[in-house]
Amino acid sequence: MEIVILGVYVADAAYRCDRMPMAGETLIGRGFTLGPGGKGSNQAVAAAKAGGDVGLITRIGQDTFGAMADAVWDAAGVQPLVTRDAARATGSAGIFIETGTGQNAIVISPGAAGAIDPEQISTHADAIANAAVAMTQLEQSVEAARAFLQTARDGGAATILNPAPAADIDDALLGLCDYVTPNETETEALTGLPVTTVAEAEVAAKALMARGVQKAVIITLGAQGALAWDGTTAQHVPPLRAGEVVDTTGAGDAFNGGFAVALATGAPLVEALAFATATAALSVTKEGTAASMPTRAEIDALLAR
Repeated sequence: MEIVILGVYVADAAYRCDRMPMAGETLIGRGFTLGPGGKGSNQAVAAAKAGGDVGLITRIGQDTFGAMADAVWDAAGVQPLVTRDAARATGSAGIFIETGTGQNAIVISPGAAGAIDPEQISTHADAIANAAVAMTQLEQSVEAARAFLQTARDGGAATILNPAPAADIDDALLGLCDYVTPNETETEALTGLPVTTVAEAEVAAKALMARGVQKAVIITLGAQGALAWDGTTAQHVPPLRAGEVVDTTGAGDAFNGGFAVALATGAPLVEALAFATATAALSVTKEGTAASMPTRAEIDALLAR
């Protein structure tokens, strides 16, 4: 496998209603969807659909939601390096969305994914060490992420940390990362600096790079594109528009999946950023997360325009 990703899978159950229910109240909803979620799984699907040879290290239960995960990975071409936990349910998230305002309330039960640990990483040490690119996030424990990144670094893989959700991470962990890819909110949490403009993003990227990141800090800025700092040069990548924006959920995961694929092909940073940006731009033109990830043909067609 060229790309190995560590991360969680959860099933997303989304309920749409006119307003949030009060304690003890039952409401009639306006809609319901059930789909795959979890940053690690989303990024693996994005990378596989973008043409990558991808393995996913995760943990799921032996249940209906786990079977749904298998079907999603099989359809996308993701190779599951999965521990199937007989004692824990597959992780899930209950999402309540107000139809008028779009505001939401979310309850996450990590289930089996909450048990991902360094011992599970050691089980797949050969696959990690032999990968060209290794990527993780922080939905599983920081210590599992540390073990994964250390194994990848020892094997010579390019390492990517998408520090989401934001967590208290030390400089030693950042020193294991060739690339770190936070969004604005995560960058502010990691640096204590505001990130509302491209200029502010450059200042924050330099501060984060100084904590030990090896090759580049890449801050995704939503409608403002992305800002990369490689220690000598700042590169602002403007956003691409691939069509009408329908759903921005999962755009960051699409960006990271596309970025990993481009790095695995040996693309220089500027080309990898363009590929990642195109992947994200296409993902927001469809609803959902895994379902919205574009194919390699779609990405190539957008970049050729």
